[in-house]
Amino acid sequence: MNGQKALKQIALIKTGCTIDEIKPKYGDFEDWFAEGLGVSDLLQIDVFRHQPLPEPRNLAGIVITGSPAMVSAKLDWREYTAKWLRQAVQAGIPVLGVCYGHQLLAHALGGVAGPNPAGRQIGTVNSQLIDNIINDPLMGHLPNIFSAQTSHSEVVLKLPPGASRLATSPLDDNFAIRFAENAWGVQFHPEFSAKTVSDYIRYRTDALLEEGLKPQELLANVTETAESKSVLQKFTELVQIKGSHHA
Repeated sequence: MNGQKALKQIALIKTGCTIDEIKPKYGDFEDWFAEGLGVSDLLQIDVFRHQPLPEPRNLAGIVITGSPAMVSAKLDWREYTAKWLRQAVQAGIPVLGVCYGHQLLAHALGGVAGPNPAGRQIGTVNSQLIDNIINDPLMGHLPNIFSAQTSHSEVVLKLPPGASRLATSPLDDNFAIRFAENAWGVQFHPEFSAKTVSDYIRYRTDALLEEGLKPQELLANVTETAESKSVLQKFTELVQIKGSHHA
């Protein structure tokens, strides 16, 4: 390569796939994250298919996706990935966990994730920032109350040592967390569009009705969530800034 070092990539740690019926219309998680991050050359690693993980120090940043799996399920790849994430956070690599990825980071760093006592959260919800996060590099630019897309039934129940809460939602006190100087997790889905979350509600109507939720009301309340989506672009900017400091 003419003596030049290859540019480091952002790794997308894929922990599952979207609903099968959605893929033909909108693609899968990797497509949505590539768009939201503004990065066309993500290094995709399907850990749920046991693809090997690279040395964290060779990466510019790490994003962990959501999953139909549950962090409370003791899957073999969960522990392998959790150990790797601990190493990445300790190495100071910028890390962002989303939904399952958010919970997995908490688990990896000594917190607890499991079924939400308040039940499933799905659709567009309003989230509130914690008052003291105005200087947070990832979320400090957001308004005090912002809308976000959700689809989950497990949450972070206990923060790991040293972590701080960044945002809450009506059913989740730990809606966004800063785990370390360069590591964050969000329970919401910044990669989801209004169309995506609407289809999640439609394809899960029977389960939602069984749980006492009202799918038609949830659908009526779905809106676009540009503010929370901006978290992905902000993460890319933080990765680029950190990379320029170590160039």
